[in-house]
Amino acid sequence: MEPISLPEPGIPAGNSSSVPQEKLHVLLGVTGSVAALKLPLLIAELLKIPGLEVKVVTTERAKHFYNAQEIPVTLYGDEEEWQLWKGRSDPVLHIELRRWADLMVVAPLDANTLAKVANGICDNLLTCVIRAWDLSKPLLFCPAMNTAMWEHPITARQVEQLKGFGYTEIPCVVKKLVCGDEGQ
Repeated sequence: MEPISLPEPGIPAGNSSSVPQEKLHVLLGVTGSVAALKLPLLIAELLKIPGLEVKVVTTERAKHFYNAQEIPVTLYGDEEEWQLWKGRSDPVLHIELRRWADLMVVAPLDANTLAKVANGICDNLLTCVIRAWDLSKPLLFCPAMNTAMWEHPITARQVEQLKGFGYTEIPCVVKKLVCGDEGQ
């Protein structure tokens, strides 16, 4: 685990120096959708953008779909949240990541995490970061789930709930799904 550089006490993160910030900090959240298979490709494409620094927050279920050795950036999961904090004055990882990031992208956002976020449930590192997110900063979410799940009436309500928080939806694409279904 790469250590997080903490801001100086009493100075908001991102303003600890008079030198302008050179890099845009992107926090990429990944959840347990089969679309998480594309995580290495997504990171590779993001890293082609000059001036971008990327860190990843993963759910435990997302880990099933990619090889952590193929991820060339810092990867955080639930385990790191608890390893970092030992006592009252220690940093809290989900708060430090929130402070570090200029932008958050959740791609893919599976149905389970969509439901959690829409209802304020924060039971893992990713949902804690999202719940603590600074609403003055952009948060983009990319829903990815089976067509039957996507078409369930509660999904539209949950997507609208996230938009109501000020988050931006990156719409689903129509394609053949891993299960063989055709996406709508």
